[in-house]
Amino acid sequence: MPNSPSPTGRDAVALTDRTDGRPVYVIGGGPGGLAVAASLRARGVRAVVLEKSDRVGASWRGHYDRLHLHTTRRWSALPGLRMPRAFGRWVGRDDVVRYLEKYTEHHELEVVTGVGVTRIDRAPDGSGDWQLTATGGRVLRGRAVVVATGFNHTPRIPDWPGRDTFTGELLHAAAYRNPAPYADRDVLVVGIGNTGAEIAADLAEGGASRVRIAVRTVPHIVRRSTAGWPAQATGILVRRLPVRLVDRAGAVMSRISVPDLAAQGLPRPDTGLYSRVRQGAIPVQDVGLIDAVRTGAVTPVAAVASFDKDTVVLADGTRLTPDAVIAATGYDRALEPLLGHLDVLDGRGRPVAHGGRSPKGAPGLYFTGFTNPISGMLREMALDAERIAKRVARASR
Repeated sequence: MPNSPSPTGRDAVALTDRTDGRPVYVIGGGPGGLAVAASLRARGVRAVVLEKSDRVGASWRGHYDRLHLHTTRRWSALPGLRMPRAFGRWVGRDDVVRYLEKYTEHHELEVVTGVGVTRIDRAPDGSGDWQLTATGGRVLRGRAVVVATGFNHTPRIPDWPGRDTFTGELLHAAAYRNPAPYADRDVLVVGIGNTGAEIAADLAEGGASRVRIAVRTVPHIVRRSTAGWPAQATGILVRRLPVRLVDRAGAVMSRISVPDLAAQGLPRPDTGLYSRVRQGAIPVQDVGLIDAVRTGAVTPVAAVASFDKDTVVLADGTRLTPDAVIAATGYDRALEPLLGHLDVLDGRGRPVAHGGRSPKGAPGLYFTGFTNPISGMLREMALDAERIAKRVARASR
């Protein structure tokens, strides 16, 4: 990987010098940002990636040890570089990091680490350029800006009543690495999205004495692969089909491939799979949860209502006294401080435009990585990168 300047001393001057050509600034050195930078470079457009941490792929480095992509290697590669076959069909966390490092080196991307952007504004001279306020008092200017700070940016733990009184261990799933610290302990996982489901299975396999998972909304569960056919392939095929048709087909496939777990506390959802996707909830891809629930290694319970010292009170009135609570309760995009003043976010704090489209009234401002489609986030980031690069290159001409 090319040398990445630190944010102090002579390197700060070097960064200032590099802004003279009015590059496209890409905020975030994860898969989405690197893909856009490579696609721009392939079209002769200079892109500078600003990464607030000290290395690319920072968020991937912090994920739990067990993590593998739920999308295939083939459909997870970024533009211009395949993932090695040696990574296997379902690529592990460490191999994703290696790939991002190799990707940066292969495309000779200009990545500046240790620089965080705190605010984005239109350039005050009316030129149509964008102005970035960054750490160290820097003010950077570019012809366009791509925001790629990530779907999972800031861990969110609900403000449950009594949360501060809890005497057990409470942590967000972002801080979970492996089951070793929870051997012979009673653990409650809160949230049954993909992360919560996988952590619960990991704990059960890793020696926790008891594992329960708090369920607010029963999820759709799909096999990651059925008879060699990946769930991602189905997700790609159905994206443009009528919602009702996909809901019916999904119900049939669920009855065929997923056992009825109602007796174990996990009934089938009463809302269609694709209807739920349209509401922003993607299915849980099974990597051990089905067997764990079926055998009793993981017990579904009601949603968390409150805390009372050493006790967790559930929505159905049940009182539990777990040793640890792991909150797999999602993340905030945290875009408001950066550009909330530009009127480019919706009521949930997400960009109103995505991929190759700029928000109305903000030409030259692009977003990638802020959706979670059933066709695969990395695949969509790769497609977004090409769309954004084409649009920026056209505008540059």
